[in-house]
Amino acid sequence: MDWQSWLIGTVSRALAFGTPLLWGTLGEIYTERAGVVNLGVEGMMILGAFSAFAVAQTTGHPGLGVLIAAVVGGAAAVLHAFLTVTLRANQYVSGLALSLFGLGLAGLLGRGWEGIPLRQPLPNVTIPGLSRIPVLGPMLFQGQSVLTYAGLFLAVVLWVLLYRTRWGISVRSVGESPSTADALGVNVFLVRYLCVGFGGLLAGVAGGFLSVAYRPAWTEGMTAGMGWIVIALTIFAAWDPLQAVWGAFLFGGLYHLSFRLQEFVAPELLKLMPYAFAILVLALTGLGKARRRWGAPGALGLPYTRGER
Repeated sequence: MDWQSWLIGTVSRALAFGTPLLWGTLGEIYTERAGVVNLGVEGMMILGAFSAFAVAQTTGHPGLGVLIAAVVGGAAAVLHAFLTVTLRANQYVSGLALSLFGLGLAGLLGRGWEGIPLRQPLPNVTIPGLSRIPVLGPMLFQGQSVLTYAGLFLAVVLWVLLYRTRWGISVRSVGESPSTADALGVNVFLVRYLCVGFGGLLAGVAGGFLSVAYRPAWTEGMTAGMGWIVIALTIFAAWDPLQAVWGAFLFGGLYHLSFRLQEFVAPELLKLMPYAFAILVLALTGLGKARRRWGAPGALGLPYTRGER
């Protein structure tokens, strides 16, 4: 295989694998920008993956499956919001419980669907004109999922909303100092509920992509630690939607290369990576100085009660 074909194949697969990471990371960025940590991304993604596959297999409409996956992920996130925002439960414990619950429930419900190929996967698209550009055309604009391009577009939109709109100012102020935002008339609880729910919607789409596009079938545990990688990427992207793009696709490329270069990279190292990232995330978010250096929201992980300072 010549270097050009190798490069085209590597970048193309990196975009495919990086797509669910990008969707999940964009959702977690908004969740944490509002001051809420959600370690339940893995659970929301696997619930989205199962629900998308089940609906797509039953109806023959993969797009509807992705839509239902978003609803399921959003519903799970709202449960996390109720526990952490309303009841002021520990956000880390609630998130971990959500991950375990999602993995267990999806595994239970999916027993009868195991190993069945999807009848109608989500089709890939080719962008006319751009796909004919030498090297870049087949690399970036040929045979990719519509969710890949939608994720890139969404990253730009979310960056504009976060940094160039009044709504974005409200979200960032709630994450930095909820008491100050409350004093200025911002509904802290509503903003946190909306951001957490939105993060769940995107995590559900990320999981749905796996079962109706990337690997159109249902397999128990098919997220394989992606939710933990999403949490780590949120920090590595410095809670910035645009930086999440290169982070997601960079990791997608590394993941793909780990399989193509198995003679040089032990596959066992790849399996350890999600959990190593999770430990790093918990360590960084637990250190005050490190949090500020990375640009973490000031009130990240802290519950808010009106009237407290």
